[in-house]
Parts: sequence; C-alpha cells; structure tokens
Amino acid sequence: MDDIKRRRIAGQVKRFCGRFAQGPGAALGQVIPQQSLTQWINEAAENRRERVYGPLQTLILFIEQVLGADQSCQDAVARGVSQRVALGQSPCSLNNGPYCKARARLALNLVERLGREVGERLNVAQPDAWRWRGREVKLIDGTTVSMPDTPANQSEFPQSKIQKAGLGFPLARLVAIISLSCGAVLEWATGPCEGKRTGETSLLWQLTPHFRSGDIAIADRYFSGYFMLAWLIRHGVDVVVRQHQLRHTDFRRGRRLGSKDHVVAWVRPQRPAWMDAATFAAMPESLLLREARVGGLTLVTSLIEAGQVSKKELLVLYHARWQVELDLRSIKTVMQMGVLRCKSPEMVKKEIAVHLLAYNLVRAVMAQAALLGHVLPRQLSFKATLQLVRAFEENLRHAPRGRLAPRRAYLLAGVSRLRLPNRPGRVEPRAVKRRAKPQSLLTQPRHILKAALMKQQQMLHDEALR
Repeated sequence: MDDIKRRRIAGQVKRFCGRFAQGPGAALGQVIPQQSLTQWINEAAENRRERVYGPLQTLILFIEQVLGADQSCQDAVARGVSQRVALGQSPCSLNNGPYCKARARLALNLVERLGREVGERLNVAQPDAWRWRGREVKLIDGTTVSMPDTPANQSEFPQSKIQKAGLGFPLARLVAIISLSCGAVLEWATGPCEGKRTGETSLLWQLTPHFRSGDIAIADRYFSGYFMLAWLIRHGVDVVVRQHQLRHTDFRRGRRLGSKDHVVAWVRPQRPAWMDAATFAAMPESLLLREARVGGLTLVTSLIEAGQVSKKELLVLYHARWQVELDLRSIKTVMQMGVLRCKSPEMVKKEIAVHLLAYNLVRAVMAQAALLGHVLPRQLSFKATLQLVRAFEENLRHAPRGRLAPRRAYLLAGVSRLRLPNRPGRVEPRAVKRRAKPQSLLTQPRHILKAALMKQQQMLHDEALR
C-alpha cells in the first residue's frame, strides 16, 4: 500500500473519531482504538484497487445509516456525496448499487471486533466511582429482531412454527451482556429462534468465557438454572437472579439470616442431555446460595453475607436489572433495530453488529459528558444524546483543526445537560391510548391475494367493455 493511501486512511480515521468527540485530551482517553482501527483498515484494503467506497468509508456510512432517522441506503449514498464535496473531491454517482456491494464486501469480523473493542475500552476507562462498590455489574438479557421474508433469511432464521408459510417473518434471537455503570454492550451472541439449543440460555453459554472474576451478574429468572449459576460462581462471578417459579422456596430450611432470608444448599440435578459427561463432572455437587424474600420477589444470590449486603440492597441491585430492558429498547426502538432491512443472513449479522457498534459510540459520548458534568451516565438520556450527536455530525466532521476542540466541548456540555427526571417507583400500564387504524390481517400469502385482486379487476374491466 502506497503512502498516499495510508495518509488518506489515517485522515478518515481521525475524522471518524472526531465525529464522536474522540481526540487528543478526550475525557476517558481514546475509547475508539485509533491505531488498531487504522491497522485493521490497512489490512482490509491491502492488495485491493482504489474504490469510492473503501472499507473505512463504507463502515462510516453504514454507522451513520443506522444512526440516521431514515436509515435507507439512498440516504447513506447522499451523505457520502456530501462528504466528498465538502472535502473538495468530485461527487460520485447517487446510484446505491455500489454502496450496497461495498457493504457486502465489508468484513463481519472487522465490525464485531471494533464494536467489542469500543465497549471494552469504555468499560475499562470508566472511573470506579460509577461501579457498584468498585465492582463491575453486568446485566444479561435477550430479545428478538425480525427481518425481510427472503428464502435465505428463512433458512438461517426460520419464522415461528405457529405462523403459516408466507405470513410470518424470520426471527433472530440476541443475547447481550451490558455494563450497568456505563451502558456499553460488552458482548453479544445471535442465533435462530427455532430448533434445538436456540434459547437464550444456550446463547449465554457462548458468552460465559467473557465474564471475569469479581464481576456481578444480574439476570431475570430465565437464567437462574443450577448449571449456569454454578459455572459463574466457580469462576469468581457473583450472581443476583430472581428465583424460578418452578423452584420451591422453604425458608424453614438452611441457615437463617433473618425474616425470610436464609442460606441453603442447592443439590446438583441430573445431567441434561445437552451437557457432556466431562462438563457435568466438573460441576459442584451442591451450591450454597442465599434466598431472600423482599419487595414481593424471591431473590437468589451468591452474596451470602447478610452483614455485608442487606436484603434492601439486594432488591435495589436487582431492580437495576431494568436498565438492560431500557438499553435494548433504545437499540431496537430508538435506533430502529427491531425490524432489520438486510435480505441475507450474513448481512443481517453485519447489520446487528453495526447497530451495536453505533450504540457503543453514542454511549462513549454520554460517558465523556457524564464525567465532565459530574453526573452518572445512567442519569443522561440516550435518545436526546443521539439527537444531539446527529445535529453535530457535519459540524464535527468538517471542523477546522483549530475549531474541533471547542465544538467537541459544546457537544459534551450539551449532552451533560440532557438529564433524565428522577421518577422513583414509576409505573405505567402496558396499554396505549391512541387506537391504531383498523387494518385487516394478512391471512394468505401476499402473492395469492394480489392475484385474486388482479383477477377481480380484470373481470370488472371486461364487464365495463360489454
């Protein structure tokens, strides 16, 4: 690769970092791995001919596409033309075909590696004061996303079996590990929603190596199985989960810690069909766990010392699990990942990875603003931050060298003021007031109904000509 191309890539990386308030003197350091990104892009562009949509340019446009309100490929191409004109380059075609082909060439592992690297760097750089007693709390939850109904997507991510062919959409399952303190997505796994070993716990087993000793994992009762808790505790990870509804809790047993609060031994169940004999043999024959009834919930935890963690503190810690629901809502609703656009499984995985990368980049802006504004990242509004980041997009990307730092400071100062109201104990009914327009449901495949309508129109046309 010649020096001109290397300098061009280095300049693109700097502009990309500046887009998300990253640069010399950033509050949390370089959350975007500038040197690593330059190296990865150089490796991806090695021995490739010069293109309008190189790997980095394609990645930048892809990120801006998922962050934008429109999220269409045509909008991304228009942004690319605007960037070229602003840099004094000749405008390229507005045809979105070359951009779509460039997205297909973009390496999935590059996007995933960058997304995880940004999340991990942000998690490491955050101050200990944001953590729970200096310990990292990781939230676990899963969700589903739908995608276009194409044969390729149906093959990789089949629709629900209760839906007739041609009437449903392919569904992908996503399980994520999210930092409670800074909100970054640290790890994720995707898979189909139908078939054996496609549940959320199966996907979480793929992510267990990414937990570290000293972490605290918080999850709902779906993840409260014996073997999952045993693996985490064995590797130094404390857990706080809700008791599964099928497990009976008898507070008359075990070592009493207080009213409806005790330490009890869970006995290892029989080996499940999916677990091999060696893994089963490595599991402990019993687990000492604390069960506590507080706030109408029965909680299970490995924090068994009541003198160190009270029942009320356990409840507050478990209630923090709701943040992962809000985070997934931000990703699926605010960033519009709930319904994907790509028509092939490889591109679906890439689209998910770009959404999570873009989410982490916005979280990095929020974390810097929180540090400078002396607030916690969870006190800031993600949606309002995203709106401000969109508004400052062109301002930061094309700022003169001497004006970049003041404009970045304006952005971070604005984000630090976007504070959420304090609403303790807030509850809302799971119902909507506004009625949707009464549309009939599709009960037959669309092509069959279209053929029937065309036949009806032809009959009416023939009758009019008689």
